[in-house]
Amino acid sequence: MSTSRNREGTGIHTSWFEEERLMPPTSSDQVVDLRSDTVTKPTPEMRRAMAEAEVGDDVFGEDPTVNRLEALAAERLGKEAGLFVVSGTMGNQVSVLAQTQRGDEIILEEGSHVFNFEVAALVVLSAVQPRTLRGRYGILDPEDVRRALRGPNIHLPRNTLVVVESSHNRGGGTVYPPETLRAIRCIATAHGMAVHLDGARLFNAGLATGTPVRELAAQADSVTFCLSKGLGAPVGSVVVGTRAFIDRARRARKMLGGGMRQAGILAAAGLVALETMVDRLREDHENARVLAEGLAALPGIVVDLARVQTNIVIFNVERRDLDAPGLILKLAEQGIKALSISQDSIRMVTHKDVERGGILRVLEALRTILG
Repeated sequence: MSTSRNREGTGIHTSWFEEERLMPPTSSDQVVDLRSDTVTKPTPEMRRAMAEAEVGDDVFGEDPTVNRLEALAAERLGKEAGLFVVSGTMGNQVSVLAQTQRGDEIILEEGSHVFNFEVAALVVLSAVQPRTLRGRYGILDPEDVRRALRGPNIHLPRNTLVVVESSHNRGGGTVYPPETLRAIRCIATAHGMAVHLDGARLFNAGLATGTPVRELAAQADSVTFCLSKGLGAPVGSVVVGTRAFIDRARRARKMLGGGMRQAGILAAAGLVALETMVDRLREDHENARVLAEGLAALPGIVVDLARVQTNIVIFNVERRDLDAPGLILKLAEQGIKALSISQDSIRMVTHKDVERGGILRVLEALRTILG
């Protein structure tokens, strides 16, 4: 693995899946899995709710459990309506489809998920041109957004949408300050543009800033949030916005094959997640802080503690005898899973299925490996 390289200019490591295949087998009760909060298992309450869910045909609008989830999500975020989708990627893409036309240009941060990790769907599905800007740990400067806007010119694409992501995955779980979101919203509105908030981990961002999520959502025309990350549901995301927007997004969802029929079995877990799992995200933030501070004390490990604002910890391995992929393999030998996101960097994500003892076990393993 020491010979693997990044694809030039992307910062994306080419060997994530190769590393996973090479990891030695360990029993599930021995594993500390910090690869992502997507690995969370549904709670017993979620499983019961799924088994007992009242269902109908959602494409006909007749699944009562889906309808309750969409209404609850819209109410929590202060929007008119919601739409249950299979994933955050689908939520982002139907939002772009519903708010742009072919040949438009959208503005977004260069490390954003919708640009880097959604299989070029922006250009394949919506046929829009991404204009990427460099933020500070994923957070855009409103003045950079203003300077990137194009004037009315027949030779140039129309600017119709700004996409922001909070918390920001590749930024290291960083969050937009509310005042920054408001400034970007004002610029977009003044120029006739919409704002889409990729809030896959929006409830993490709300807790980190001490801001109600509906206040964050108020700065965007459309918002997605994920049920299957820190909230622990097995599947799904929700998109919210105006009723007119959701009508367009629903058509886009159907076009992408997202009509799930008796989807209440899945939506039932999402309802439990929204009603019971939001406040416990604080534990994940606390564990991430313990992890980051422990990492900062280790030889050959560099972590910027200012980036650790939610449940994601990104750190660099700066040693001559060991790179990030090599360290991943050594951790795997001790039943610890993480992801190398470059030749030098590793990401760890805390979640409900790794308690404080698991975090301390990771730090002890790293002390042993690093000497």
